[in-house]
Amino acid sequence: QVQLVESGGGLVQAGGSLTLSCVASGRTFSSYGMGWFRQPPGKEREFVAAISWSGAGTYYADSVKGRFTISRDNGKNTMYLHMNSLKPEDTAVYYCADQPTETSQGWQADYWGQGTQVTVSS
Repeated sequence: QVQLVESGGGLVQAGGSLTLSCVASGRTFSSYGMGWFRQPPGKEREFVAAISWSGAGTYYADSVKGRFTISRDNGKNTMYLHMNSLKPEDTAVYYCADQPTETSQGWQADYWGQGTQVTVSS
């Protein structure tokens, strides 16, 4: 089974930038799509971004489009989320997700990492 480990979270001021990383192990990383979800305080987990196995296809939630960029390095078994122009409402625990799929009810995934906290101060 795949293991996912996120890192890179922290405290940042509004308008600042942060890059999250997710290292995967336990299977062939380059064969599967990956994604990021987040769970703001007191709210349900929500989709942030997804990337195809090759990196050619990327998908974003409207709330982060134009500010966040998802990427991957298959040679390093690592996926990234580059976050710019951060807002206080981006504060959440960010989770790396394995093989997210888009359904009629939105993006969903069955397996997650342990999460990394991102806090954006105003």
